[in-house]
Amino acid sequence: MPTFTAPDGTRLAYRVHGDGDPLLCVPGGPADSRYLGDLGGLSAHRRLIVLDLRGTGRSALPEDPASYRCDRLVDDVEALRRHLGLDRTDLLGHSAGANIATQYAARRPERVGKLLLVGPGTRAVGIAISGETRRELALRRGGEPWFPAAFAALEAITEGTGTDWAAVDPFFHGRWDAAARELQEAGRPANQEAVAVFGAEGAFGPDATRAALTAFTAPALLLTGEFDLNSPPSAVAEFAGLFPDSRLVVQPGAGHYPWLDDADRFVAAAAGFLE
Repeated sequence: MPTFTAPDGTRLAYRVHGDGDPLLCVPGGPADSRYLGDLGGLSAHRRLIVLDLRGTGRSALPEDPASYRCDRLVDDVEALRRHLGLDRTDLLGHSAGANIATQYAARRPERVGKLLLVGPGTRAVGIAISGETRRELALRRGGEPWFPAAFAALEAITEGTGTDWAAVDPFFHGRWDAAARELQEAGRPANQEAVAVFGAEGAFGPDATRAALTAFTAPALLLTGEFDLNSPPSAVAEFAGLFPDSRLVVQPGAGHYPWLDDADRFVAAAAGFLE
């Protein structure tokens, strides 16, 4: 696995899938980027450069744990761009990684060709998602065999009386099968310190980021699943409205990992945008 050195000396790793024009990919979590795979075959259209965030996957632990903060991870993306010798690059962020990609686009708009946010987290731009919004979306899965136990766990979490996050895993997938279970486990964060510090005080400046995005003139595609409990379509539609040149895609029947739920549909939308 190739590596490069971040500005603070931390050794970071990245994966490469496919050939062609590069697409820098920022995973969520923060978790080992292996859960992204080749994004359902998107590597047949672009060369995917998939970053392992510091302290995850094969990237080293930093000396300063405060560097796990979201806004500081933007510097690692910039270091990777420079390492690759790219003047501009297309950029993809999934889930929490979309917060990093969004802040990168706001800070360095001249370095981004196209921006693709998949199941995006919305904290970087201050879009709150209410428990009621998630509850209404969850109720649409009422016919699923796993629904009673998963919904009870979700209600308890929403009310602040439960912490069984694993029980709600099925809500993040269009199909709760063996492949979904495997991906869910692969994407589960192992470095809890990195998770805790990611959103620490100072990690987000929503007002400044939103203001900066008004000057971001590159095309942006925001894609989420119809059933994505993490990134509900209504919240992602609001997010898309912050960009001067954006497109919203809601993938039918998909959850938080649309490349797994329907790879052909996901790749068609992503590749069509990027090409």
